[in-house]
Amino acid sequence: MTVSRRDFLERSALLAAAGFVPRSLEAETVASVAAPVGAPFRGRPCVVSSSNGIRGVKVAYDKMLAGEDPLDAAIAGVNIQELDPNDQSVGLGGLPNEEGVVQLDASCMHGPTKRAGSVACIEGIATPSLVAKAVMDYTDHVMLVGEGATRFARAMGFKEQNLLTEKSRQDWMRWKSRLNASDAWLDHNDDIKIKFTTGTINMNAVTAAGDLGSVTTTSGMAWKVPGRIGDSPIVGAGQYCDNTVGAAGSTGRGEANIKTCASFLIVEFMRQGMAPQAACLKALERVVAMTETRLLGPGGRPRFDLEFYALTKSGDFGGATLYSGGKFAVCDERGARLETAAYLYQR
Repeated sequence: MTVSRRDFLERSALLAAAGFVPRSLEAETVASVAAPVGAPFRGRPCVVSSSNGIRGVKVAYDKMLAGEDPLDAAIAGVNIQELDPNDQSVGLGGLPNEEGVVQLDASCMHGPTKRAGSVACIEGIATPSLVAKAVMDYTDHVMLVGEGATRFARAMGFKEQNLLTEKSRQDWMRWKSRLNASDAWLDHNDDIKIKFTTGTINMNAVTAAGDLGSVTTTSGMAWKVPGRIGDSPIVGAGQYCDNTVGAAGSTGRGEANIKTCASFLIVEFMRQGMAPQAACLKALERVVAMTETRLLGPGGRPRFDLEFYALTKSGDFGGATLYSGGKFAVCDERGARLETAAYLYQR
């Protein structure tokens, strides 16, 4: 993750004008080039993602083979979905909140330097994953939200645009015409119906040297209450990586994931020796145990779905969902493909 001094100083001037103070480049350089003790680690380069990242995992994998940093590679992978107006839950064209405004969330972690960045409720910027990385690279903070995040993005030179495509606007108008059975406000009765979008994208990457990066980006739950933040921008929930162990991330109902800090939990299970798939399933069991009664259906099964994806430092991977039928994307020496996820319950 090389940053030229000229680029650093130019961006620092912009940030200072906006009221942000970057961290010392020299300090970060020392931290990032510290030599490991003992023989160099050798593993398998691999990228794992939610199923909508099938195009992105190949892009990320090829970039790593060309020598790029794992986080830069993973972000390049998710940028494909963020910039695709036909993907209605990530970036440009994302489904809006209940007021018709597209609000985006993203977070990322860089294993070698132990750094993280996040933005939430940012508006008008199609690639919140890159803004999250800028927070990581150029500030002493981890998370910026709302107008502050948007101001920061402007200072960093990100282009603002209208993210509400005509297709998403028409879907919002149709939803508005059927209020209020499907909105984000709870009806206090036994018939709780919750609508989710499914295109949140998580991507985790590891190089042959065992260096890791992880990123998750989303426009969040469709028709959400303005200001709602899901798990995607929360480090430890939407994604997490530890360069000594592995990385994990999620898609699905963010509220359920936030309460379990499941991405962090999966990495900790892998630290204890669990394989990625087993760690994902164990975290799903914790999610079920922490689910409110109002969100449980027959047999105590959740009325929502949640998906986890995990990757070890050595390149082993796995994925699991609450219900059968789930897929996730992988790219390694065998090429880009969809794998069947393990599950807790038969759909």
